[in-house]
Amino acid sequence: MRLPTAPLVASGLVGGFAVGQRTGRRDLAGVLFGALGAVATASWLRAGGVRRALPLAGLYVGAMGGSHPLAKRIGRWPAVGVVTTVTASAAYAAHDRR
Repeated sequence: MRLPTAPLVASGLVGGFAVGQRTGRRDLAGVLFGALGAVATASWLRAGGVRRALPLAGLYVGAMGGSHPLAKRIGRWPAVGVVTTVTASAAYAAHDRR
């Protein structure tokens, strides 16, 4: 049975942001983001090797970085929603759906 990773990705991005906002501690946000990203990446590696895991992990990390400039244009939560939707959709299409 394959671990569904779209919910992990969504939880890491939304949860990480929410923890950071609520507590004011970026380190806690980073721990949640990193832990869920590591679990998702391990699943991608097992199922498809580096060829699947590297682009998905890169997108996940890039989503966190990309949300910051996007937030300046559309707001914090809308930016988190956009990057989460894109990243979780990619995880579903490339891994979970199969």
